[in-house]
Amino acid sequence: MKRLLSAVLVLAALAGAAAGSQATPAARLLDVSTFMEMETVGSPSISPDGRQILFSRGWVDKVNDQSRSNLWIADVDGKRVRELTHGDWRDFSPAWSPDGKKIAYLSDRDKTTQIHVLWVETKEVAQLTRLEMAPQGLAWSPDGRTLAFTCFVPDDTPILSVKLPARPAGAKWADPAVLVDRLSWRADGRGPLPRGNDHIFTVDATLGGTPKRITSGDHSHSAPQWSADGRTIYVSAIRKPDAEYEFGDTEVYAVDLATLNVKALTDRKGPDGNPRVSPDGKWIAYTGYDDKNYTSHVSSLYLMDASGGQKRLLAGGLANSPSVVGWAADGSGVYFLLQARGESNLHYAPLQGPVRKVTQGAHVLSGLSLARNGQAAAVVSSFQRPGHLVTFSVSKPDAWKELVDVNADVLEGVLLGQAEELLFKAPDGLDIQGWLIRPAVFEAGKKYPMLLWIHGGPWSMYSVAFNWEWQNFAAHGYAVLYLNPRGSTGYGQDFVNGIQYSYPGKDYDDLMAGVDAALARGFIDAENLFVCGGSGGGVLTAWIVGHTDRFRAAVSMRPVINWHSFVGTTDGPSWYKQFRKMPWEDPLEYALRSPLHYVANVTTPTMVMTGEADLRTPIGQSEEYYRALKMLKKETLLVRMPEEYHGWRRPSHRLLQQLYLQAWFERYRKD
Repeated sequence: MKRLLSAVLVLAALAGAAAGSQATPAARLLDVSTFMEMETVGSPSISPDGRQILFSRGWVDKVNDQSRSNLWIADVDGKRVRELTHGDWRDFSPAWSPDGKKIAYLSDRDKTTQIHVLWVETKEVAQLTRLEMAPQGLAWSPDGRTLAFTCFVPDDTPILSVKLPARPAGAKWADPAVLVDRLSWRADGRGPLPRGNDHIFTVDATLGGTPKRITSGDHSHSAPQWSADGRTIYVSAIRKPDAEYEFGDTEVYAVDLATLNVKALTDRKGPDGNPRVSPDGKWIAYTGYDDKNYTSHVSSLYLMDASGGQKRLLAGGLANSPSVVGWAADGSGVYFLLQARGESNLHYAPLQGPVRKVTQGAHVLSGLSLARNGQAAAVVSSFQRPGHLVTFSVSKPDAWKELVDVNADVLEGVLLGQAEELLFKAPDGLDIQGWLIRPAVFEAGKKYPMLLWIHGGPWSMYSVAFNWEWQNFAAHGYAVLYLNPRGSTGYGQDFVNGIQYSYPGKDYDDLMAGVDAALARGFIDAENLFVCGGSGGGVLTAWIVGHTDRFRAAVSMRPVINWHSFVGTTDGPSWYKQFRKMPWEDPLEYALRSPLHYVANVTTPTMVMTGEADLRTPIGQSEEYYRALKMLKKETLLVRMPEEYHGWRRPSHRLLQQLYLQAWFERYRKD
């Protein structure tokens, strides 16, 4: 079992390992053996009195090639850390009861995900549900007697009835046909979707039993939140005709638990959701935006009273969409996490007055949980430290205490690459941010190969958080460049709009300007540049090799290659909104923005990597590109990950990706 070291010991170990510009004989590098040893800390939940913190501790089950997690608990004073659950399964999403005496959580210990409750004093555990479909989104009632949750309800109504003749005795006929009448009939990570919707249920938090369904209709619901008096549950849903064509235009609804009547509290064009009720029950904070038909919108934080009146903007014009943490105990305002410029910090929006930043620093805070006394729990990560559990008071956010670091033993004495921020201008003058990780063993005056790693999305944000893959490349003598080109989140709506109806486009110029900025640092070998990326990053990788020959080798992972064939085969219809017209109206636009259109220009050896079960960027996209490269007798290789969706679930496949990347680049690396 891993040791739980204090932050002082961890920092001392890392500082000692990193001293000087060259490795000492005692220094170790981050080799592949550490991948399966790394653990994770997640889902922190602080007790209502602010004295204890629940968290999930994830680890790799090497025998079964699965990621597992159990629940642990830490005292806020740092004196005790102990295990609550144990086993080769996943215990996750823990939530304290309002009185702090019980813990509800989800577990797949019986091979299906079910709701469990643990009594803190006795450690007794009860399984409350035995559902056919997995529940999610647990929410305690104010009196602690009931749990609300979301669960899928199949719709078995026949679409078209037919009847085959009787089978002969012992006949082995094929499975029946599957009929599809929906706009979206499958989802990456889940596979084919049965007909039906997500509905809200409640269940007795002590005895369990048959859950009570409180929503109905041909609509899906999510994010249940209780009113302060326990008489109403607020949900997010699209309870409108032709809901599947509304593309996320959710509203906040109030469900009266006595009558099950449903009332819409919002009604604008654009999504409203994630309701959070004030301690006195008078106000509801929620997120949303006015739909302006952007390819990607930045949400704002809004406020309304419990009846849906007095709506107003609470925090707008933000760098990114806010992630609501919760209300201040006195109801004076709302705390939220905001990812901006590669960092993630806690912010506070008072009911009156300007938004203020609560925490500061080049780090990524995640999973923040807030107690009634203002004590907070969170996971924090930075360039050279994976996520670890911390606690602090919102009144003194600078004086935080580090409680649990599950990777201190793995990284003790390991020399990691140093990261530096790059700020540079694109050819059109736009300011772009990125980071450059130096090789772990770095010697001034030498030149090193560099890997440009492009993020997916494309509406996402690279951050200052620890990344094992990049540090492992640094251990192999590579510099790693990662950037947030236009279209990335964290820099405001105008920055996101930089690729409106033009992806790929000027984001390619941003990436090339970033490469030039890295070369200007003086230690990058211009003859040994490499590039890779997954999903949206795979798109840009394939685009890059069709537009420049400055890279020695490339790996495009899970890419979109042909927009015309992609939009009709991906798992959701919203990608049609990335174009001005439908593909049958303007096929030329779809062609000109497809990497396949430029495949004849490719001179860079390009590997293509994909999951065989990928439903987001289906395997046919990778096969189209590979076949085109082979027809043109280009240097290429197709890597297919068996039984994998969009992104790898199996730990061994995640490690194989790293090994294939390194092997491909080493094949073409110039001495």
